[in-house]
Amino acid sequence: MSSNTEAISARAILRDVRITPQKARRVIDLIRGVKADEALSILKFAPQAAGDVFYKLVASAVANAKQKDPNIRDASELWITEAYVNDGVTLKRFRPRAQGRAFQILKRTSHITVVVSEVRGAK
Repeated sequence: MSSNTEAISARAILRDVRITPQKARRVIDLIRGVKADEALSILKFAPQAAGDVFYKLVASAVANAKQKDPNIRDASELWITEAYVNDGVTLKRFRPRAQGRAFQILKRTSHITVVVSEVRGAK
């Protein structure tokens, strides 16, 4: 832990990602509450398309923590204390259908937040 009494926590936010929140939550549930280095290895080999996006986001949160506290050497010292996905804007598109009708297509986006901390379960 760092020299001060407060546990260092850092976060990374990614907004308007073109991944549906339902699919993003499947991936984020894999890494919530684990060590940051384990989360990076899980995400590196996750079969879901969102794994690459989450990998970069967790790596960014670790880099933000290192920037805040130079005593942090690597991701093995950090825990993912918070990780959540919120709905972003929904892009509305129309597809032509039979007999001149139009069918609405909703392209959903997500806001993803990851918080890492030195202490497990700290906020």
